[in-house]
Amino acid sequence: MKIDINCDMGESFGRYQLGLDAEIMPFISSANIACGFHAGDPSVMHKTVQMAVEHGVGVGAHPGFPDLVGFGRRNLNMLTDELRDAIIYQVGALMGFTQMLGANIQHVKPHGAMYNMAAENESMAKTIIETLLKLNDQLILFGLSGSKILSIARKSGLRVACEVFADRAYNEDGSLVSRQQPGSVITDSSEVANRILKMVKERKVTAITGLEIDLELDTICVHGDTAGAVDHVKHIVHVLKQEGIEIAPVGKFL
Repeated sequence: MKIDINCDMGESFGRYQLGLDAEIMPFISSANIACGFHAGDPSVMHKTVQMAVEHGVGVGAHPGFPDLVGFGRRNLNMLTDELRDAIIYQVGALMGFTQMLGANIQHVKPHGAMYNMAAENESMAKTIIETLLKLNDQLILFGLSGSKILSIARKSGLRVACEVFADRAYNEDGSLVSRQQPGSVITDSSEVANRILKMVKERKVTAITGLEIDLELDTICVHGDTAGAVDHVKHIVHVLKQEGIEIAPVGKFL
């Protein structure tokens, strides 16, 4: 059994440092690297790609809305052409750095509000999917397990990876509990690791209501900027390896 562990990275900007990239990189298998719109800058992108290559971690583009102030977490109603061009611009920028460093882009994971909106907005989903197919039809799209965007992508011939979240609570419909609600973020590392083990072995998760729901999963997201992030990922890796589950970049087993 194999599973991928991914983390959002490269979200520092100039003198402002965000996340624990150097501490977390050795424990993950795929990195979603910010491309300058919601976070990151050219030098941070270069450094983060280089770090991923050195650790044998799959490189992914993490495009977001052009919203540095809101960290890409505010909904923007972009025109279809604007969204297409924003994706091309960001993924294309990361392609330049991977080419310089002898690597390839394995996957694309939209960030924040773009990720959440595209999960169920058919028009946005189709724009993102069609753009990625034209950029490189071998890319893998990361999306929320059970979401509409993954269903559309599969029908379009784009490879997908079903993503679950280590430290987030779930609603009964498979969506994530809003961060505004109590209990939406799980802070205990042992609980996080045990939830992930259940997801991987049983393909199930207990929703915030107590109901067990089914989940497809190929990749687990850990957040590098939350309290206890390093402990979370260490616990997850330890528990999975104890069970004989191999951690590998998703491109190696999909």
